[in-house]
Amino acid sequence: MNPADLPPQLHLDGALRGDALLAAVREIAQGPLAAQVEAIDRTGYYPCAELQQLAAVGAMSAHLDSTAGPADYGLAIRAMAEASRVCGATGFMMWCQAVCGLYLQQSGNPTLMGDVLQRHASGAGMGGTALSNPMKSYAQIESLLLKATPVEGGYLVNGTLPWVSNLGPDHYCGAIAAVVEADGAASQREVMFLLRCDAPGVEMRECPSFSAMEGTGTYALRLKDHFIGTADTMADPTRPFIARIRAAFVMLQCGMAVGITQGAIDSMWAVEAQLGHVNQFLEDRPDALQAELDALTARVMQLAQTPFDTSTDFFIDVLDARAHGAELCLRAAQSALMHQGARGYLMSSDVQRRVRESHFVAIVTPAIKHLRKEIARLSTEEMPA
Repeated sequence: MNPADLPPQLHLDGALRGDALLAAVREIAQGPLAAQVEAIDRTGYYPCAELQQLAAVGAMSAHLDSTAGPADYGLAIRAMAEASRVCGATGFMMWCQAVCGLYLQQSGNPTLMGDVLQRHASGAGMGGTALSNPMKSYAQIESLLLKATPVEGGYLVNGTLPWVSNLGPDHYCGAIAAVVEADGAASQREVMFLLRCDAPGVEMRECPSFSAMEGTGTYALRLKDHFIGTADTMADPTRPFIARIRAAFVMLQCGMAVGITQGAIDSMWAVEAQLGHVNQFLEDRPDALQAELDALTARVMQLAQTPFDTSTDFFIDVLDARAHGAELCLRAAQSALMHQGARGYLMSSDVQRRVRESHFVAIVTPAIKHLRKEIARLSTEEMPA
């Protein structure tokens, strides 16, 4: 291939790396983000300005190859953890933005890998992932909700997705539709594409109120004869693409679990001087939880060195680490409530919020039950007959 034909290299002005990036994320998280946590959790404030500050320092693009250096998934996960330690909802939206960038860069589509990716990585463009339903479909939990009918130059897509996050009127997301023939027959093939919220045939609908994390920009999307062409196609067919990026997709979520767990442990230490004499009789003490979290983090950092390993054994390890993170998050949040006692039961308490955030880590796709199902299925396939 002629070098002139290659997509332009991602250039990130002002993006930081390594410890400098983590320090910058920490400053944003403990400053402007911390000031908005309650509004994000309960009143539906979408922290666009704070997310763009995080994007500007490189927090949601560290996992992308760029002029600043090669992709660093470990750094991206640690940055997500720093934000999640203060606000789990923001950590989740960082994951949404990060995986959308993953789709764009791995698409091989020069149109998407050019200005679209550049704007996305800088935070000028914001996006999410509509792959909850497809991932459940590949795990034989649900059927695909979007259907794509071939037409000249592309497809017409119809259907409704009930929960898609980090969206707004000018946002976008990666989506997958089952390809059907003109007569309605299934083709056993899917197409993945960039779905723009402001495109013709796309309608955003408000979702019912959640128990937490109201400010995550979560909507239902209804598509009616929405046209997608080659310029917005990420993968066609889709399954080889998903096989390549699935471990990275799941692995990045570990940043949420690590951060919320660390925040819960912080809350336990905050009352140790006053309540340690009685809290010593509780299970899941902060020192034990910290040791378990540190071991899990080290394990995730090791996995992050090879995010595109497509072997089944590697994917099982990633799924297991993600499940461990969700389970540890639940235990740590619950224990933090026990350690803080009545003060942790106040609705305004950080502990009360983290309990609800930990529930989200446990149920967001892939949920604990989804993870366990996939581990069991893949492990059975790997066993000799």
